[in-house]
Amino acid sequence: MSSTPTPTPPADLDRAAVAQMVDHTLLKPEATHADVEALVAEARRLGVYSICVSPSMLPVDAAPVLVATVCGFPSGKHHSEVKAAEAARSVVDGADEVDMVIDIGSAKAGRWEAVQRDIATVRAAVPAPKVLKVIIESAALTDEEVVAACRAAEAAGADFVKTSTGFHPAGGATVHAVALMAATVGGRLGVKASGGIRTGAAARALIEAGATRLGLSGTAAVLDGLAGSGGPDDTPAAAGY
Repeated sequence: MSSTPTPTPPADLDRAAVAQMVDHTLLKPEATHADVEALVAEARRLGVYSICVSPSMLPVDAAPVLVATVCGFPSGKHHSEVKAAEAARSVVDGADEVDMVIDIGSAKAGRWEAVQRDIATVRAAVPAPKVLKVIIESAALTDEEVVAACRAAEAAGADFVKTSTGFHPAGGATVHAVALMAATVGGRLGVKASGGIRTGAAARALIEAGATRLGLSGTAAVLDGLAGSGGPDDTPAAAGY
């Protein structure tokens, strides 16, 4: 695993602390380089941890904000060697973090050795101190499958497990999934909640459930809403960041 420290949930959940848990995300297929430039400017203004963009948008100068990208996105139905090549190219192009998608079909079939090998192949292409996050598409899995996917990610050397691509029709992050993932990895890995997080209340509830990173596209609105109360229920979030 990477030596990069995993952020811990801020005790007071103030705006600045939560911003430092955010991957400010733009993964729309129609995104342009001008859109990415605007994303970087907003990321700097908001004080987020990183931006997350498609690999074809790299390289990106976002300093002091870190740069994350995706791999095998959004379906995960790519050969492991193709995922690894994509991830390796992203590292060469300056990505600090790579969010890979597992083969959800292998997970649903209980082929956990194949899932672990897939992750390990990408891990080898994303050497420490680069960070590897593993998207398990939690809304498409049973609780037992969520646990097994998290265990496979840990065994393969991942740094984070992540709920969702934000593009699957089953939905995005839920409090229940995040709590289950956090309990499974026990602080040894980070937990990234992503997909359908649109309010400060939702972000707050997910952090309290164990999320140590948030994938957001409407970051400003979420941060502005942190003073609100309450949180999301456990219905799947709408698809999309």
